[in-house]
Amino acid sequence: MPRDPIWKAIAGTLRAEIAGGHYRPGDRLPTEAVLAARFGVNRHTVRHALASLAEEGLVRSRRGAGVFVATRPTRYRLGQRVRFHQNVLAEGQVPSRRITRSETRPCDAGEARALGLRPGDPVLVIEGVSLADGQPLAAFRSLFPAARFPGLAEAIGADGSITRALAACGLTDYTRAETRLSAQLADPVLALALQLRPGAPVLRSEAVNVDADGRPVEQGTTWFAGERVILTVGPDQP
Repeated sequence: MPRDPIWKAIAGTLRAEIAGGHYRPGDRLPTEAVLAARFGVNRHTVRHALASLAEEGLVRSRRGAGVFVATRPTRYRLGQRVRFHQNVLAEGQVPSRRITRSETRPCDAGEARALGLRPGDPVLVIEGVSLADGQPLAAFRSLFPAARFPGLAEAIGADGSITRALAACGLTDYTRAETRLSAQLADPVLALALQLRPGAPVLRSEAVNVDADGRPVEQGTTWFAGERVILTVGPDQP
C-alpha cells in the first residue's frame, strides 16, 4: 500500500496542534525554515503542508509577515445605523481601515441616480480595506457628493473613520435606506486585497445611506470575505 506523502503527515501534526490550542487564533506559526528543521524536510514540503491547511481555512498567509492561525468569523450586523467600528468592537476585535484610493471625479449615470445628482457632477470616491485584528474583513468603495462635503477626503485620510469624518463635515447622523446582497467569486485583484485565493467566495453588499431628510449621502459597495464574516440583517439593537 502506498504511503501518504510526508507533507500530509506534517499538515496533520500542525492541524492537531491547532485543534489542541498549541497555536491559538491569530498566532503566527513558526517560519518555513523552522518547520523544515523540525520535521527534517525541505521548505517546499513544508510549503505544501501549509498550503493544504490554508485551503481548509485553518491558516492564512500575510505577505511579508508569515502564516497565521485563522481567527473565528466576525459577526457583522447590517442595521440602519450600525457602523463598521461598532460591529468589530462588539466582537471583541480591534477595527482598522486601510485607505487605498481617494479621488474626486465626475459621476456616471448610475451613480447620479443613487446619489440624487446629475451625471457628471463631482463625487468623492474612497476605496480601501477594512480589517479586524489586522485581518482583512472586507474591501469597500464609497461615493459621496463632493460639493456637499468639502474637506471630507482630508478628514477620512486623517482619521480613517467615515462616520467621524462625516460628522466633522456637519453630518452627525445617517441611516441605511436599502441594502442589496449577492454572492460572487473573488477575482485576482479582490483576492489580493482580501488575502484570499482567487475564486474564493465573497459576499457583496450594495447600500445607499441617507440623511434625516432622506437625501442620499453615500453609495457604498462592500465585498466581505465569505469565510471570515457572518452577516446578520435586522433592526438596530438599543
